[in-house]
This record gives sequence, C-alpha cells and structure tokens, in this order.
Amino acid sequence: MDFNVKKFASDAGVFFTRAVQFTEEKLGQAEKTELDAHFENLMSRADCTKHWTEKIYRQTEVLLQPNPSARIEEFLYEKLDRKAPCRITNGELLGQYMQDAAKEFGPGTPYGSTLMEVGDCERRLGAAEREFFQTSAISFLTPLRNFLEGDWRTISKERRLLENLRLDLDACKTRVKKAKVAEAKAAVKNMSLILVLLFQAEHELRVAQTEFDRQAEVTRLLLEGISSTHVNHLRCLHEFVEAQAAYYKQCHFHMQELQKELARLPNAFALNSTHSIATAGSASEGISSPVETDTLKIEEVQAPATGTRKAKVLYDYDAADSSELSLLADELITVYTVPGMDSDWLIGERGNQKGKVPVTYLELLS
Repeated sequence: MDFNVKKFASDAGVFFTRAVQFTEEKLGQAEKTELDAHFENLMSRADCTKHWTEKIYRQTEVLLQPNPSARIEEFLYEKLDRKAPCRITNGELLGQYMQDAAKEFGPGTPYGSTLMEVGDCERRLGAAEREFFQTSAISFLTPLRNFLEGDWRTISKERRLLENLRLDLDACKTRVKKAKVAEAKAAVKNMSLILVLLFQAEHELRVAQTEFDRQAEVTRLLLEGISSTHVNHLRCLHEFVEAQAAYYKQCHFHMQELQKELARLPNAFALNSTHSIATAGSASEGISSPVETDTLKIEEVQAPATGTRKAKVLYDYDAADSSELSLLADELITVYTVPGMDSDWLIGERGNQKGKVPVTYLELLS
C-alpha cells in the first residue's frame, strides 16, 4: 500500500510540474524546446496523412455500403469477432422480384419473358456488385483501417510521450536557471546548500535530456515510416481501381447481352400497334398496308424521298430472321421509318441489303 501511495504521489507531482510548465509556456513566462524543422515537417506530413486517409476510408465505406444501419451492424459483428451474415444486394433482390412476377404473369407471355430476362440480368449485376464490394473491402479498406487503428495509434502514443518528456526537460531547464540565479544571490553561509540544489538540478537535466533525445529518435523513425505507408496505400489504390474497372466492365457486358436478348423477344405492344394501324388504314382507304400483323415484308418497303438518316452501329447484332439486318459495330448504315412500324425498330440499308434493325443498337447521326 505504501508503494502505491508513493507512486501516486510521485505521478501527481510529475503531472503538476508538467501542468505548470505548459501553463507558463502558454503565458509566455517559460521557454519551450523547439523541434528541428525536419521533425516538424514529418509530424505535419503524418497529420495530413491521417486526416485524408480517414476521410477516404469513411467515404469509401459509404460508397460500398450506403445504408448506415448496415454499416453499424457490420461494425458490431467485427468488434464481437463474429462473421457478418451474407447480405443480398439490392440488384439481386430486384432481380428476384422480377422473376417471381414473371412466373405469376406467365413466362410465355411477352411481358413475363421480358421480366424473366431482365430479372436474370439484375441478379447477375447484383452478384457482380457483391463481388466488387468484397474485393474492395479486402484490398483497399482493410489496409487503410489497419493504418488508422494500428500504425497511427502507435505514432500518436509515442508523440504524446515525447511531448511529456519535452515538458519534463523544459521544467528541468527552468529549475537549473532558478538555481543559478539563487547561487548568484546567495550569501556565503547558504552557498553549500545552493550548490547541492544546483548539482541535483543539473543531474536531472542531463537525465531528462537523454530520455528526450532517445524518445525523439524513436518518434522520428515512426514518422519517417509514413513514406512506406504512402507506397502501400498507392498499391492498394491501384488494386481498388482494377476491381472497379472489372466491375463496370462486367456490368457493361451483362447489359449488352440483355439488350441482345430483348431484341430477340416478341414485342406484343409492337404487334398490337401494327395490327391496329394496318386495320384502320385498310378500312379507311381501301388499300392494303405495307406492314402485316406478324411479319414485315421488307421487299415491299421503299425508302422515302426524304427522312433517311445515317446511323452508327454501336454493337454487333445477329439477325433473328430474314426480315432483320445483321450489324457490325462501328459501321455506318442508312435508316428510315415506315408507317405503322414499332418505334423500337427502323429499316436499315447497307448497299443492296435491307432489313429491320433495333434502335438501341444505333447512334443516329445528324
């Protein structure tokens, strides 16, 4: 018990001495040991690294998981050292709803079959999204978190210790200065006591200087390690970019495949619109329509005198039947519309070849 009391009293004395030294420095009544410019630059660079690493880490978390409740749940699982349950992505959930709806409406109907195809694509997009999230969390978020929770905490601890030793050093310098002033003013009969106090103060100053120099070197080495941290984070950033590029490339591929599948599916809206226009035209004018109910007779279609346009093909397209025109990416063709034709299609001409082409595969030029 005596040891603990003595230790408590000693710690309280040290704390009080540091508090007095800190207060006097703020009031301009005591000198402060300044670190060299290189050391100050290292500390400033470390603070800047911590500040922006924390901001990038937090915003990347928001990007990968926008739901704050889900982020809190994952944080709690991590702190409890338990594996978080696998969470279905919004894209996968949407795809599941679409496919369930398609089963209810009938997968053989135009709407049902389209819902089935789109739902399957959404589920694949959701799976790609989940894979991107997992890859980014491992390759990018984890190294940033390891720096903030590991290296930076060590640096902060050593910097606080250095600051405390700096206060101790300056307090010792103040005591030595006061002892020398007292020595100059002391009478001969008190000289021995003053000399003892001066000797003790100088000894404490040497010890404090040694401890401060040693701690300064330890802190300097840790601060210089920030350069290695930048190199590591640069590598992780490249991996994050690669994962993001692969994710968007995968999404683009899935959407292209979906467009091709949708172009091959029957469009009930287009057929109904075509049938109505053909019937109305025949009844009012007594002539046959150039568009039949089910199949457009391409050989009977003639290009209008005006209204033709040039179009650039965005993607390869394989004709589903003889009424359609196969396309190659980046080629230029002439396109135009005919009365009663569905708005999702145009008539395309390339030399002597002619056929229907989907609008979604084209970029219309002026």
